Amino acid sequence: MEHRQMDVGALAPTSVDVAGGDGGATRLVGSDRVLAVLKELARYPDGVSLEELTRAIGSPKPTVHRALGALRRAGLADQGARGRYVLGDEFLRMAFAHHEDRPEHVRVRPVLEALADRFGETAHYAVLDGREVVYRAKVDPATGAVRLTSTVGGRNPAHATGVGKVLLAHRLDTVAAVEAWFGEVPLERRTPRTLCTAADLYGDLRDTLERGYAVDDQENESGVNCLSLPVYATSPTAPSGALSVSALTYRTPLHTLIDAVDEIRELLGPLGRNRQ
Repeated sequence: MEHRQMDVGALAPTSVDVAGGDGGATRLVGSDRVLAVLKELARYPDGVSLEELTRAIGSPKPTVHRALGALRRAGLADQGARGRYVLGDEFLRMAFAHHEDRPEHVRVRPVLEALADRFGETAHYAVLDGREVVYRAKVDPATGAVRLTSTVGGRNPAHATGVGKVLLAHRLDTVAAVEAWFGEVPLERRTPRTLCTAADLYGDLRDTLERGYAVDDQENESGVNCLSLPVYATSPTAPSGALSVSALTYRTPLHTLIDAVDEIRELLGPLGRNRQ
């Protein structure tokens, strides 16, 4: 198998300024510069020109060009016939191989497929990462003109999502623990229904733990609700993640999901049982 080597020169500790979202500048040094270009490439599945990348990154054109050169030699970027840059095949191979080898993803996916087929809505599997959840698997319904925009690898605030709240409920058992979890950074209010105080969130987490499932009643996105349950894919006593049925409210109201919670548990089977 051919091994590609990244250009060390492109990773040298040269610094550049990149425009920040607050109007300031974020200094990229060495490998951070290359990674910034790689992440920006992921936003353009149809390809992006050097000029567009230069504007998006906020770095000099020669700097971006050198970073692209390093990524191309490593197989992490490619350039098409029209001169536009895309993620390389080697990057896609590594990403998909890593994703498919996750044991919980392989075990949970048949359940997600069954849920998407049963409800005609989107089913997710997600894990907790700090203050956010990361979606590890997603199955859309086979039919339906309107689908959710969530993506595998995408993130959302844990406190505003069903999957996040069902996982937090197993970790935060007091108001003080909730306060310590989010610290001095206020909880983001995604919609008018988002729970943003420690007391409100703790009350919801306590209810979640007692009934065994969490709900997101348009707290992360208006017009979308979900019901979520813990998944015990890698441990018999601690949730490895959580699954959810996420539905458009006009198509599948929240009470419809709640009424079907026993059916969802049955589909989840042993993966949904705490064997403590």
